[in-house]
Amino acid sequence: MIKRIYISIVCFIIFSSSYSQQWQSDLVFYTDDGKLVYIRDSEGNTIPDFSYAGYKNGNDTIPFVPVVKTISPIAGDNTLHIQSALFEVGLMPINSDGIRGALLLNTGTYEIKGTINLGFDGVVLRGSGDGSDPASNTILNATGNSPNQRTVLIAGGGASTKWREQVSGTKTNIITDTILVGESQFEVENIASYKVGDNIIIFHPGTDGWLQAVDYGGTHSNDPGADPSVDLPWSPNAWPIVFNRYIKEIEGNKITIDVPLFNTLVKSQSQSYIYKYARTGLKTNIGIEDLRIDIQSAGGTDESHAWQAIDLYLIEDSWVRNCTMLHFGQSAVRCNTATRITVVDCDALDPVSTIEGERRYNFNVYTASQQILFYRCNATDGRHAYVSNGTTWTSGCAFVDCTSKGAYTSSEGHRSWSMGILFDNLIELDGPRPGLNPRLLGLYNRGYYGTSHGWAIAHSVAWNCDVAKGYLIVQKPPTAQNYAIGCKGNITGKYPSAPFDEPEGYIEGANKNNLHPRSLYLAQYEERMKNIVSVKEFVHSASIPESFELFQNYPNPFNPSTTISFSLPQNSKIIVKVYNSIGKEVKELYNGYMEKGTNFLKWNGTNNHHGKAASGIYFLTVSSDLGMRTIKMMLIQ
Repeated sequence: MIKRIYISIVCFIIFSSSYSQQWQSDLVFYTDDGKLVYIRDSEGNTIPDFSYAGYKNGNDTIPFVPVVKTISPIAGDNTLHIQSALFEVGLMPINSDGIRGALLLNTGTYEIKGTINLGFDGVVLRGSGDGSDPASNTILNATGNSPNQRTVLIAGGGASTKWREQVSGTKTNIITDTILVGESQFEVENIASYKVGDNIIIFHPGTDGWLQAVDYGGTHSNDPGADPSVDLPWSPNAWPIVFNRYIKEIEGNKITIDVPLFNTLVKSQSQSYIYKYARTGLKTNIGIEDLRIDIQSAGGTDESHAWQAIDLYLIEDSWVRNCTMLHFGQSAVRCNTATRITVVDCDALDPVSTIEGERRYNFNVYTASQQILFYRCNATDGRHAYVSNGTTWTSGCAFVDCTSKGAYTSSEGHRSWSMGILFDNLIELDGPRPGLNPRLLGLYNRGYYGTSHGWAIAHSVAWNCDVAKGYLIVQKPPTAQNYAIGCKGNITGKYPSAPFDEPEGYIEGANKNNLHPRSLYLAQYEERMKNIVSVKEFVHSASIPESFELFQNYPNPFNPSTTISFSLPQNSKIIVKVYNSIGKEVKELYNGYMEKGTNFLKWNGTNNHHGKAASGIYFLTVSSDLGMRTIKMMLIQ
């Protein structure tokens, strides 16, 4: 089976310590013929399909863009040095795939006193590695605080437009009475302005009728503790539901869109409409790769320093991969007016700020963020390490196989009806901080918290997550549902564990091992695509590999980490080991069962004693019930 390379993030390692003990959810499960079945509740709610998150909705491979220009660090401020080189690449011809080329930053430390703007379609900013040693990595050292709390690197058009720009004369009403969550078809009054492939915006006004249906946001504005001058019910037109989509098919006046909806739209509550998006200023095919952004500060609670490491603003079909961001005040990666983005193998570490609002949102889907995929990312010391802070404009985002350590409070849907957010195998590594609120994952009502956040999240799922000894709070919004399936920890939606008294959400299999499938995102992707792309970007035509194959690691040579992939035609016991050039075992990477398909592992260049392996040639072996395969790798420390 083919998936879209590890960079496009659609492959995961699926295994179980005991296949005989696997269990499936009652709401989404495999039938005997291997098809996923979804169950709707009496309100029409169902678990959405999250598989469209990521670069080009996972339908295409993130390209490896050739280097067209290379620079090295200079003494003093390198902001203009890098900006000038990006401008030069940005003026190069663009090919039929929308690519111009990559600017390679050689190893070393680049002092950055300003903001770098990556605002050209088809341009990649690539470093030489994201490690801490400038002799073998690229470090952007963000110094100073001018302007105050600036962003170090902005990619995209740089504006928060929320897709407002309409092509004149294209607005038309949706006439379908009800479009249920998870559906992708509807009828419109006038189809004349539209064709297949058009980028459209679906707009559901925040009318009083809709607000009544959702209890005016559930802000608990009359509860003790609420400030009657600030903590108010949601007001009409404040929170429209907005979806950014493409037209896939047209039949009569019926439109089929490329990605299903993440909320039910009821005509009697609000007259929804569509318009053709003008895409003004939108940038595409931008990549940020293999670099380290280290923001200099006084440490502790200092806030006089660069605030965001990377902002993805007014951008589509782009990516951030193999990057480490340190000492930001708010976010390492923040998305705004952004669609179809993949963030993979990135670390957001050691933020520096006070411990209060709008700070330490390590990976942050902010206003108008849709189909954003975070995969294999790591966060430390976050307040809301993985957070949807984007309100009703934000939906269809997935945090998959990510970890958090030292969290001050929960990863969560943060405010005002974010929709369709998936936390898939999110692992808290060390449980709650002593003396602080033990909530570490939240799909819930936030009442009068913040700016009347109310129902912060809807139609969202925690799947196979582990909050250690912390709490996962899951509650049911009116007209919608939230789900916690196969999660570990204290799983509840009941007050007073929850901050506000609301109905408990759907909880199934709490603290029960061996949920199948391990990853909801992977299962949904496989169901939709029936294929995979390997790290070598080649394609297998069959959904199940015909033979046991081990592919060359990528990258190779590598520093500090590399990805290994192999295909299995059947479920098998697997042992993966790394040996040095004289045959001595250096690292056992895996010993257990894996399912048929293409599987991925990552070696970070360490040995069995958690130390760094020396530079040199290594041999990796994968032993299975079907035999043994070997490749040669080169590590450059």
